Amino acid sequence: MQLQDKAAMVTGAASGIGKATAVTFAREGAKVMCADINVPGAEATARQIADTGGEAASMRADVSQEADVQEMVRETVSRWGRLDVLFNNAGIGFGLPVTQIPVEEWDRLLDVNLRGVFLGCKHAIPEMLKSGGGAIVNTASDAGLRGSAMLSAYCASKGGVVLLTKALAVEWAAQGIRVNCVCPGVIRTPILDPFLAQMQAATGETADRLWQQLGAMHPLGRVGQPEEVARAVAFLASDAASFITGVALPVDGGLDAGSPPRRSPFGE
Repeated sequence: MQLQDKAAMVTGAASGIGKATAVTFAREGAKVMCADINVPGAEATARQIADTGGEAASMRADVSQEADVQEMVRETVSRWGRLDVLFNNAGIGFGLPVTQIPVEEWDRLLDVNLRGVFLGCKHAIPEMLKSGGGAIVNTASDAGLRGSAMLSAYCASKGGVVLLTKALAVEWAAQGIRVNCVCPGVIRTPILDPFLAQMQAATGETADRLWQQLGAMHPLGRVGQPEEVARAVAFLASDAASFITGVALPVDGGLDAGSPPRRSPFGE
């Protein structure tokens, strides 16, 4: 996918989509800084890359803190001399009616999911310009394209990511910087563990049954895997996507396209 020798930063690299993407980037030839607030997890991702012949490093970074983001960029450039790719992926979520959301929880979610993307772009772009351009991919969500009950804070943050992505794509296109985002549907990652626990407590259903129900929401009939999103991110970050910018790409099993029929329209 034409990522050979590119220097990339991945936030939220300890697990889920971030880990899968860091590994995919390295497999495609990139040198990868694995950043996460979960230090052991980030270290494990970098170690997995190194064990398979790739080049990676890890560090702690809270993307809501400007000093941490600045240090993440400095460390990447210090190690590899440049910054070509940024994957703003770190995120958190919860589900509550808007009347029950504590203000501090709203603020924390927006700080990580939206402010973190802003800070990553703010500090990565100047370094990318030194090398003549670069590629930024942000993790938005299907919840950033349409409303979902109980997810008002999450929808607000991811909707913000979608339009921030489009605005920055226009702002920096002439300088050779492409900015896109992916909008995953339900992906089997640790970020969903609190939601699953909440749903189990409310319904008494097993985790496997709940995953099946979540999968049934998608026209393809299943939830996604982190590696499926990672491949889309790697494409958008690569030179193969050189004429693509400002895109909010659903990676959602058809979820944004519409609701699946209760049975096959072809009678099968």
